Amino acid sequence: MIPVLTIDGPSGAGKGTVSRVIAKQLGWHYLDSGSIYRALSIACLQQKIDLNNPKEVIKIAATIQLEFKGDNELKVKLNGIDISKQIGLETTANTASIVAAIPEVRTILLQKQRAFQQPPGLVADGRDMGTVVFLTAEHKVYLTASAEIRAKRRYKQLIKKGIDANLTKIINEIQARDKRDTERKTAPLAKATNALYLDSSDLSATQVIEKILNFIR
Repeated sequence: MIPVLTIDGPSGAGKGTVSRVIAKQLGWHYLDSGSIYRALSIACLQQKIDLNNPKEVIKIAATIQLEFKGDNELKVKLNGIDISKQIGLETTANTASIVAAIPEVRTILLQKQRAFQQPPGLVADGRDMGTVVFLTAEHKVYLTASAEIRAKRRYKQLIKKGIDANLTKIINEIQARDKRDTERKTAPLAKATNALYLDSSDLSATQVIEKILNFIR
Protein backbone atom coordinates (compact mmCIF):
# COMPACT_ATOMS: atom_id res chain seq x y z
CA MET A 1 0.00 0.00 0.00
CA ILE A 2 1.36 3.42 -0.98
CA PRO A 3 1.52 5.59 2.19
CA VAL A 4 -0.66 8.71 2.41
CA LEU A 5 -0.59 11.59 4.86
CA THR A 6 -3.78 13.67 4.81
CA ILE A 7 -3.87 17.20 6.22
CA ASP A 8 -7.38 18.62 6.40
CA GLY A 9 -8.63 21.89 7.83
CA PRO A 10 -10.23 25.25 7.07
CA SER A 11 -8.83 27.86 4.71
CA GLY A 12 -5.80 29.74 6.02
CA ALA A 13 -4.75 27.19 8.63
CA GLY A 14 -1.38 26.75 6.91
CA LYS A 15 -2.08 23.40 5.26
CA GLY A 16 -0.42 24.29 1.95
CA THR A 17 2.86 25.57 3.37
CA VAL A 18 3.15 22.72 5.86
CA SER A 19 2.17 20.02 3.35
CA ARG A 20 4.67 21.14 0.70
CA VAL A 21 7.56 21.19 3.18
CA ILE A 22 6.68 17.76 4.58
CA ALA A 23 6.26 16.28 1.09
CA LYS A 24 9.70 17.61 0.12
CA GLN A 25 11.34 16.28 3.29
CA LEU A 26 9.78 12.85 2.84
CA GLY A 27 10.38 12.82 -0.93
CA TRP A 28 6.66 12.19 -1.51
CA HIS A 29 4.22 13.60 -4.05
CA TYR A 30 1.97 16.51 -3.08
CA LEU A 31 -1.72 17.13 -3.74
CA ASP A 32 -3.37 20.49 -3.08
CA SER A 33 -7.00 19.45 -3.48
CA GLY A 34 -8.20 23.00 -2.86
CA SER A 35 -6.41 24.12 -6.02
CA ILE A 36 -8.38 21.57 -8.03
CA TYR A 37 -11.63 23.26 -7.03
CA ARG A 38 -10.10 26.71 -7.47
CA ALA A 39 -8.95 25.75 -10.95
CA LEU A 40 -12.44 24.49 -11.76
CA SER A 41 -13.99 27.78 -10.66
CA ILE A 42 -11.47 29.67 -12.81
CA ALA A 43 -12.30 27.46 -15.81
CA CYS A 44 -16.01 28.13 -15.30
CA LEU A 45 -15.49 31.90 -15.07
CA GLN A 46 -13.25 31.87 -18.14
CA GLN A 47 -16.04 30.20 -20.10
CA LYS A 48 -18.68 32.48 -18.54
CA ILE A 49 -20.42 29.58 -16.80
CA ASP A 50 -22.89 30.43 -14.02
CA LEU A 51 -21.41 28.85 -10.87
CA ASN A 52 -24.94 28.32 -9.56
CA ASN A 53 -25.80 26.18 -12.58
CA PRO A 54 -24.71 22.66 -11.50
CA LYS A 55 -25.21 21.03 -14.91
CA GLU A 56 -22.85 23.46 -16.66
CA VAL A 57 -20.24 23.29 -13.88
CA ILE A 58 -20.33 19.46 -14.00
CA LYS A 59 -19.57 19.55 -17.75
CA ILE A 60 -16.48 21.68 -17.15
CA ALA A 61 -15.34 19.49 -14.24
CA ALA A 62 -15.31 16.43 -16.52
CA THR A 63 -13.00 18.05 -19.09
CA ILE A 64 -10.37 20.10 -17.21
CA GLN A 65 -6.72 18.99 -17.32
CA LEU A 66 -4.54 19.97 -14.36
CA GLU A 67 -0.81 19.93 -13.63
CA PHE A 68 0.86 20.73 -10.29
CA LYS A 69 4.54 21.63 -9.86
CA GLY A 70 6.82 23.48 -7.46
CA ASP A 71 8.23 23.04 -3.96
CA ASN A 72 8.26 26.43 -2.24
CA GLU A 73 5.47 27.92 -4.36
CA LEU A 74 2.77 25.89 -6.02
CA LYS A 75 2.59 26.16 -9.81
CA VAL A 76 -0.72 25.16 -11.36
CA LYS A 77 -1.54 24.72 -15.04
CA LEU A 78 -5.12 24.54 -16.27
CA ASN A 79 -5.41 22.99 -19.73
CA GLY A 80 -1.74 23.82 -20.28
CA ILE A 81 -1.96 27.46 -19.14
CA ASP A 82 -0.34 28.73 -15.92
CA ILE A 83 -3.03 30.01 -13.52
CA SER A 84 -0.84 30.16 -10.40
CA LYS A 85 -1.50 33.87 -9.79
CA GLN A 86 -5.27 33.48 -10.10
CA ILE A 87 -5.26 30.43 -7.80
CA GLY A 88 -4.02 32.55 -4.89
CA LEU A 89 -6.67 35.26 -5.13
CA GLU A 90 -9.26 35.51 -2.33
CA THR A 91 -12.06 35.82 -4.88
CA THR A 92 -10.99 32.49 -6.39
CA ALA A 93 -11.15 30.83 -2.97
CA ASN A 94 -14.69 32.11 -2.49
CA THR A 95 -15.92 30.88 -5.88
CA ALA A 96 -14.18 27.53 -5.32
CA SER A 97 -16.26 26.83 -2.22
CA ILE A 98 -19.40 27.32 -4.34
CA VAL A 99 -18.49 24.70 -6.96
CA ALA A 100 -17.12 22.39 -4.25
CA ALA A 101 -20.59 22.17 -2.72
CA ILE A 102 -21.99 20.45 -5.84
CA PRO A 103 -22.10 16.67 -5.09
CA GLU A 104 -21.63 15.56 -8.71
CA VAL A 105 -18.56 17.78 -9.05
CA ARG A 106 -16.96 16.18 -6.00
CA THR A 107 -17.65 12.73 -7.45
CA ILE A 108 -15.99 13.61 -10.77
CA LEU A 109 -12.93 15.18 -9.13
CA LEU A 110 -12.58 12.33 -6.63
CA GLN A 111 -10.83 10.08 -9.14
CA LYS A 112 -8.55 12.92 -10.29
CA GLN A 113 -7.42 13.32 -6.68
CA ARG A 114 -6.92 9.61 -6.00
CA ALA A 115 -4.72 9.36 -9.09
CA PHE A 116 -2.07 11.35 -7.18
CA GLN A 117 -1.46 8.37 -4.87
CA GLN A 118 1.77 7.13 -6.40
CA PRO A 119 5.07 5.73 -5.03
CA PRO A 120 6.87 6.50 -2.82
CA GLY A 121 3.98 8.27 -1.03
CA LEU A 122 1.59 11.22 -1.02
CA VAL A 123 0.88 14.24 1.18
CA ALA A 124 -2.65 15.48 0.45
CA ASP A 125 -4.18 18.63 1.89
CA GLY A 126 -7.77 19.77 1.67
CA ARG A 127 -11.14 19.58 3.38
CA ASP A 128 -12.07 15.89 3.04
CA MET A 129 -8.80 14.10 2.33
CA GLY A 130 -8.94 11.96 5.47
CA THR A 131 -12.71 11.60 5.68
CA VAL A 132 -13.57 10.78 2.05
CA VAL A 133 -10.81 10.82 -0.59
CA PHE A 134 -8.17 8.77 1.27
CA LEU A 135 -10.32 7.16 3.93
CA THR A 136 -7.80 4.38 4.62
CA ALA A 137 -4.78 6.70 4.93
CA GLU A 138 -2.49 5.60 7.75
CA HIS A 139 -1.63 9.14 8.86
CA LYS A 140 -4.25 11.88 9.22
CA VAL A 141 -3.99 15.43 10.58
CA TYR A 142 -6.64 18.08 11.18
CA LEU A 143 -4.97 21.52 11.15
CA THR A 144 -6.94 24.59 12.19
CA ALA A 145 -6.65 28.09 13.72
CA SER A 146 -9.09 30.81 14.75
CA ALA A 147 -10.81 32.73 11.94
CA GLU A 148 -9.14 35.96 13.11
CA ILE A 149 -5.65 34.45 13.03
CA ARG A 150 -6.24 32.91 9.61
CA ALA A 151 -7.53 36.22 8.28
CA LYS A 152 -4.48 38.10 9.59
CA ARG A 153 -2.16 35.58 7.93
CA ARG A 154 -4.01 35.93 4.65
CA TYR A 155 -3.98 39.74 4.93
CA LYS A 156 -0.19 39.76 5.41
CA GLN A 157 0.29 37.44 2.42
CA LEU A 158 -1.77 39.68 0.15
CA ILE A 159 -0.07 42.89 1.30
CA LYS A 160 3.35 41.28 0.82
CA LYS A 161 2.38 40.46 -2.77
CA GLY A 162 1.30 44.05 -3.33
CA ILE A 163 -2.39 43.17 -3.43
CA ASP A 164 -4.81 45.59 -1.78
CA ALA A 165 -6.71 43.90 1.06
CA ASN A 166 -9.20 44.68 3.82
CA LEU A 167 -8.83 42.66 7.04
CA THR A 168 -12.48 42.92 8.10
CA LYS A 169 -13.63 41.76 4.67
CA ILE A 170 -11.23 38.81 4.77
CA ILE A 171 -12.50 37.75 8.21
CA ASN A 172 -16.09 37.86 6.96
CA GLU A 173 -15.20 35.89 3.82
CA ILE A 174 -13.35 33.22 5.83
CA GLN A 175 -16.25 32.83 8.25
CA ALA A 176 -18.71 32.54 5.36
CA ARG A 177 -16.47 29.96 3.66
CA ASP A 178 -16.15 27.97 6.89
CA LYS A 179 -19.93 27.88 7.15
CA ARG A 180 -20.32 26.62 3.57
CA ASP A 181 -17.57 24.03 3.99
CA THR A 182 -18.84 22.59 7.28
CA GLU A 183 -22.54 22.65 6.43
CA ARG A 184 -22.54 21.29 2.87
CA LYS A 185 -24.35 17.96 2.50
CA THR A 186 -21.60 16.18 0.56
CA ALA A 187 -18.17 15.67 2.20
CA PRO A 188 -18.37 18.52 4.73
CA LEU A 189 -15.21 19.78 6.40
CA ALA A 190 -14.72 17.64 9.52
CA LYS A 191 -11.99 16.03 11.59
CA ALA A 192 -11.42 12.35 10.86
CA THR A 193 -11.94 10.30 14.02
CA ASN A 194 -8.34 9.03 14.02
CA ALA A 195 -6.69 12.32 13.01
CA LEU A 196 -4.15 14.30 15.00
CA TYR A 197 -5.78 17.63 15.97
CA LEU A 198 -3.50 20.67 15.74
CA ASP A 199 -4.45 24.29 16.42
CA SER A 200 -1.80 26.47 14.76
CA SER A 201 -3.06 29.78 16.22
CA ASP A 202 -0.03 30.02 18.50
CA LEU A 203 2.35 27.79 16.55
CA SER A 204 4.86 28.63 13.84
CA ALA A 205 4.92 26.64 10.61
CA THR A 206 8.17 25.03 11.77
CA GLN A 207 6.55 23.87 15.01
CA VAL A 208 3.56 22.43 13.16
CA ILE A 209 5.84 20.57 10.73
CA GLU A 210 7.86 19.13 13.61
CA LYS A 211 4.73 17.90 15.41
CA ILE A 212 3.39 16.24 12.25
CA LEU A 213 6.70 14.54 11.42
CA ASN A 214 6.93 13.24 15.00
CA PHE A 215 3.36 11.99 14.68
CA ILE A 216 4.24 10.06 11.50
CA ARG A 217 7.36 8.58 13.07
